[in-house]
Amino acid sequence: MDFTLSEQQVALQQSVRKFAQQELPAIAKQIEESDEPPGIELRKRYAELGYLGVNLDEKYGGAGMSHLDAVIVLEEIAKISIAVAFPIFESCFGPSLAIAHFGSDRLREKFLPRVCSGEIVVAVSMSEPNAGSALTDLTTNAQVGTDQVTINGNKRWCSGAGHSEAYVVYCRMDDSAGAKAIGAVVIEKGSNGFSFGKRDHHMGFRGVASADMYFDNVAVPTENILVPAGGFGKLMDAFDLERCGNTTMSLAVAQSAFDYVLEYVQHREQFGKSLIEFQAVQLQIAEMKMRLEASRLLLYRAVVNAEKGLPSIAESSVAKCFANETAREVTGKAMQLMGGYGYSKEYPLEQKLRDAWGWGIAGGAIDIQKANIAAALVGKRFNQRAK
Repeated sequence: MDFTLSEQQVALQQSVRKFAQQELPAIAKQIEESDEPPGIELRKRYAELGYLGVNLDEKYGGAGMSHLDAVIVLEEIAKISIAVAFPIFESCFGPSLAIAHFGSDRLREKFLPRVCSGEIVVAVSMSEPNAGSALTDLTTNAQVGTDQVTINGNKRWCSGAGHSEAYVVYCRMDDSAGAKAIGAVVIEKGSNGFSFGKRDHHMGFRGVASADMYFDNVAVPTENILVPAGGFGKLMDAFDLERCGNTTMSLAVAQSAFDYVLEYVQHREQFGKSLIEFQAVQLQIAEMKMRLEASRLLLYRAVVNAEKGLPSIAESSVAKCFANETAREVTGKAMQLMGGYGYSKEYPLEQKLRDAWGWGIAGGAIDIQKANIAAALVGKRFNQRAK
C-alpha cells in the first residue's frame, strides 16, 4: 500500500498549483465581490489545460485519467476559491460522471464533449421544498411516453441553477412509493416550461448560484432519460463519487486556511515573540495538521478503491463527514489564532470559514453521512420515518 503520489501526479499537482496561484486570485476576488459565477471564458481556459473531465474518457474529450488525478486538480484550484473550482467539480465529480457511467451512447455523445470543451456545465437537481435529506419523498413527476417525457414539479437548492446549461433532474416516474419510482432525466436550459425562481444568496458559496427550478409540462425526448424508474440505487452510487468531490472542496478550504494561518503565527509577534513560540499555539497547529492529513488519506482511499467503478457509500461518507468537520474546525481555529485579522473581510480567512460551513450541508448533511456509516456497519438501511 503506497500513499506517495507518482512522479506524474506530483508534476500535475505542481503545474496546476502554479497556474492557480498566477491566474485565479484576481478572478476569485471579482467573483467574491460580485457573487456572480465564473463565465465561459474561464471554462474555456480550463478546457485548454485539460482540467475539465480529467477522469472522463478521452473519446468524449476528457483526459482519461484517474479519480485521484481529478482530486489533485480540483484541490489545487479550490484552494484559491470554490467558485472558480466549481466547473471542474461538476465535470469530474458531479452529474457528468453519472452520464458517463449510466447514460446511453447518445446521451454521452450529446453532453460529455460539450462539458469537456467548456461549452456547458451540467448540474444536478435533487432536493425539493419537502424533500431534502428525505430524498425519497420527492414529488417532481416525469410522465414517460413513447417519444417524450413530460416533467412537472418544483426543485430547490440546485447549485448552478440558472447559470448551468443542463440539469440531471431526479423525478418520480411511476406511482410506486418511495425509491422504487425514482429515476433521472437530463433537461436543457431553455426548454419550454422550464423556469427559475429568485436567486438565492448564501452566507458563503458566493459565485455558486442557487435557485428554485420549476417544470410546467416540460417535454424532452425519451433519449434524455438517464436512469429509468427503479434506478435510485444507481443514482446514489454516482452520488457517492460526488461526495468525494465535496470532500475535496472541504479539504481545499481547510488546507488553504491552514497554510495562511501557519504563515501568520510565524510572523505575528505578541509579548516579544512570535505566536508559534507559544505551546498553546503549537498544539492547535498540530491538531489542525493531523485532521488535514487524516482527511486527505480518507479521501484518497475512497477514490483509489473506486478506480474501477464508483466509491462505496461507507468510504465516501466517512471521508465527507470527517473532511466537512475538519474544514469547520480548522477554519474556526485559524480565525481564533488570527483574532481581529481573521474576522476582517480584508483578509481571506473569514471567507474560508463561511465556505467551510456550506460543504457540511451540501451533498448530504453531516448527520446523514453518520447515518449512512452506521447503516453500512450493520448491513441495513434505517427507516427515519415516524411510526
